[in-house]
Amino acid sequence: MFDFKKNGVHVVKYRVLWMCISAILLLPGICAMIYSMINYPTHSPVKVGIDYTGGTILQYGTTDKVDSSQIAKTRTELADAGITGTYLQVLNVDPTEQNGNINSIVSVRTKFIDEGSETAQTITDIVKKDYKDTNLIQVSSVGPTLSNELFKMSFIALLVAVIGMIIYISFTFELKYAISAICGLLHDVLFVVGVFSILGLFYNIEVDGLFLTAILTVIGYSVNDTIVTYDRIRENLRYYGRKMTFGEIVDASVQQVMARSINTSFTTVLVLASLYFFGGVTTRDFVLAMMLGVLIGTYSSIFFCSMLVDFWTEKTNAPRKMAIEDNQPA
Repeated sequence: MFDFKKNGVHVVKYRVLWMCISAILLLPGICAMIYSMINYPTHSPVKVGIDYTGGTILQYGTTDKVDSSQIAKTRTELADAGITGTYLQVLNVDPTEQNGNINSIVSVRTKFIDEGSETAQTITDIVKKDYKDTNLIQVSSVGPTLSNELFKMSFIALLVAVIGMIIYISFTFELKYAISAICGLLHDVLFVVGVFSILGLFYNIEVDGLFLTAILTVIGYSVNDTIVTYDRIRENLRYYGRKMTFGEIVDASVQQVMARSINTSFTTVLVLASLYFFGGVTTRDFVLAMMLGVLIGTYSSIFFCSMLVDFWTEKTNAPRKMAIEDNQPA
């Protein structure tokens, strides 16, 4: 029989290590979020796109290979023409016959304007002057009212998801398991949002409605892995509760589910990596958020959440409510 006391991963024994790892993963992102909330006009922890701020994005395809110095020149020309508060970004793509041999996409975000307005025409004229074989390929506009409503609905969706999970896990297991799982969710969400906050500061990466979709998916994925671990703890309590400590049972349970969790996450990351490197540019940030969420969710489900349950049990000396079946070996 497998000796759980001598073999496997010791989550309980090295829980200070897991706490330190979590702190190292979260602190840079938290600092970036605080800095962003202080300095961004929207006071948001990440750089948000027009889905949440309102505005218009005009995207131009060009056969030129555009670099940052050219973007700076275009920004200056727009300011000289009286078009201020614009945000420019370049996306380099692989030229194909399907996209008209486009090498770069120049994205210009400005305040809310009509596509046929004089301001839009001025922007188009300047961009066409700076880059050869340039065509307007997409215009996206979101009004301020719609963006505010989207922000409210996004917050409500996250709140409903968290409350539903607390109720479900509390009913299925115990309150301490539910609170630990929610702490794990906050751990995962803070990591993903923190990474995108850093990317927003250094690479001008913006988040949109798809980012919220990725966060909700990460929450569901993380809870799924966490519940599998909790269920294994419950089963092992029934079989080994009389001859093993709660910490030893946590270690044993983690050892049993670790291979399954890692294999599932690895195959998921392989698919997401393929989408990231070979998929479209428009979904790249969404896929990146998913990949980060799957990786951090696997870590937190195995080490962070199970460690919290053991820590809670040890500090409160809470009685085990999961009964040990009388017909099981003592």
